[in-house]
Amino acid sequence: MANVDIKELRKNYGALDVIKGINLSIREKEFTCFLGPSGCGKSTLLRMIAGLEDIDEGTLAIGNKVMNDVPAAKRNISMVFQSYALYPHMTVRQNMEFGLKLLKLPKEEIELRISETAQILQLTPYLDRLPKQLSGGQRQRVAIGRAIVKRPQVFLLDEPLSNLDAALRVSMRVELARLHEELDATMIYVTHDQIEAMTLADRVVVMRDGQIEQVGTPLELLHSPKNLFVAQFIGSPKINSFDVEVVGNHGTQVTVTGQAFSKPLTVEMANAANLSSGTRLTLCLRPHRLRNDTNLEHQITGTVQLIERLGSESLIHLDIGLPDPVISSSEGTAPVRRGDQISLRFSAQNCLLFDTQGAALPRKLPADAQALMGTDAQHVA
Repeated sequence: MANVDIKELRKNYGALDVIKGINLSIREKEFTCFLGPSGCGKSTLLRMIAGLEDIDEGTLAIGNKVMNDVPAAKRNISMVFQSYALYPHMTVRQNMEFGLKLLKLPKEEIELRISETAQILQLTPYLDRLPKQLSGGQRQRVAIGRAIVKRPQVFLLDEPLSNLDAALRVSMRVELARLHEELDATMIYVTHDQIEAMTLADRVVVMRDGQIEQVGTPLELLHSPKNLFVAQFIGSPKINSFDVEVVGNHGTQVTVTGQAFSKPLTVEMANAANLSSGTRLTLCLRPHRLRNDTNLEHQITGTVQLIERLGSESLIHLDIGLPDPVISSSEGTAPVRRGDQISLRFSAQNCLLFDTQGAALPRKLPADAQALMGTDAQHVA
């Protein structure tokens, strides 16, 4: 397996800049996800790594070897596409051995690789079947198997689960996680589904408009987003956002007030020295931080607009007189009904603050977030 190093990579189609000077280092044996909205450039970046798109500027190295002018077939990578792209007239075995025959490997080596790969992917009973005789999940496993048998330096996966139904997506996520563990492989995975990214990746690369917004572990992105875009893009349901104003500054503490809150609240900061009274900020609060807990010092009151009962949790949409409802995530079946007037409580230490440009203000992580992210977590943006 190999590391992948990207320096000042750029791609344009005429006057349209698609990839805008990306710098990124992907470690050997790491599972990295490119995550972002449609049109952000994540698939284009993956295709540049694969050699399917030309590089206009910058350098791409795989295993410390510059690949800018190396043809795709000689990069020792394998790619799994959104569509299965299987040969319909070939059996599973023939689909998997086709690329190996092109490499002119000995017959014994081909048979060994197919046998080992089929066992890993639980495809052994289906080796003599045609693709039309397989389920969607089995076809996707064949496509992955065709990539594995080549034993490449890097696996590239471009939204491989998007054509599957919900149940199959969950089972295939488990399969991919197990596969990465068994192969100890370098994998780069493109998705617009944050659940896939957060459950599979060692690190997630959040992209927007051809640029990287943040690179970090799933928990880093959740608890310490670098800007408002990442905070609002990561997390399901979406984070709650409020306009607030600074009314007090005590060096490492800032006190803010806003229409949504019953009283001013004070947030522990790494450095609040530059926040003068009257400064406008955006305050964000994750839905699971809003609870029916009288021990918490702050509250938001409103009318229940909608309840999404999902079994293990209930999502309460609360109308507090602002354009967007406030969403709370409660465990189990919340004992409320549409139209009820309720108060939800929260701790100021679970709030995130962002300036008018959307940059995160460094804060002190709450204790539970520090425990999840490691004992060395300190003041982070």
